[in-house]
Amino acid sequence: MTGFKTIGLIGRPGSELASQTVKRLFHLLVEAGYSALLDTNTAASLPGLEVRCEDLDELGQVADIVIVVGGDGSLLGAARAVCQYGTPLLGVNRGRLGFLTDISPNDIDTKVLEVLGGAYLSETRFLLEMEVLRNGEQVGDGIALNDVVLHPGKFIRMIEFELYVDEYFVYSQRSDGIIISTPTGSTAYALSGGGPLMHPKLDAIEIVPISPHTLSSRPMIISGKSQVRMVIGAENTAFPYATCDGQIHLVTQPGDEVIVRKHEHELTLIHPLGHDFYETCRRKLGWGSHLPTDNDVDFEEDA
Repeated sequence: MTGFKTIGLIGRPGSELASQTVKRLFHLLVEAGYSALLDTNTAASLPGLEVRCEDLDELGQVADIVIVVGGDGSLLGAARAVCQYGTPLLGVNRGRLGFLTDISPNDIDTKVLEVLGGAYLSETRFLLEMEVLRNGEQVGDGIALNDVVLHPGKFIRMIEFELYVDEYFVYSQRSDGIIISTPTGSTAYALSGGGPLMHPKLDAIEIVPISPHTLSSRPMIISGKSQVRMVIGAENTAFPYATCDGQIHLVTQPGDEVIVRKHEHELTLIHPLGHDFYETCRRKLGWGSHLPTDNDVDFEEDA
């Protein structure tokens, strides 16, 4: 075996399919001679299974690798918990789109053991850290692998804010909010908002306005070393939310500053051999896989 000896398992909360897959994985790992442990919440969904448990925040400290069974949302939560320890993550897809969880449940018996045996690709992804300042004092913070989003929260109305990059004033804006995204998050909410796809290896941050009240406001790509600052306008009738990965929510007030920068820790993602970002885009986004040939039927011309 490789250096992966103690394997942490995390399952998607409330998913019976994910629980079944975690149980199957646990028995597979034990039979293969690995030490397997579960996070406390996952273990609670598998009564009767005799297994060592750790809180999610501690799992990355004791495991050599953590396998996440669920969708991308499950992996996002795990990433924030384990990144401080440098523990790599491997995803088994029991969700929907699954850009980050790229092993099919049907391939568990072969792919997982191949990875643990040393047949894998490894890549690093940077995260964002966000803090909210009120009168110069921090009132909240968070970490995001995908994105930090400023939005109206429970109310359907525009919000006002000023945007600064590296202390340079960019613009004042009235919109439904703004997305500050990593390359990892460029295939998520930022893509739905009209932002471009970014390759995961890029050291860049994407800024995507959400339904801005001007036709001239467009997505921007800035350096990954830059700091983004948003100042909440004094005229807002709603208190905007600052949200990390759609999972951590902080309510702001007029005059608050929301600061976003690269986090000090990176995440290591593990993929089976043959993983290809562009192939994943073709499969998940329905891109055409080949150029038309003389044998292809052009229905528009035949119509």
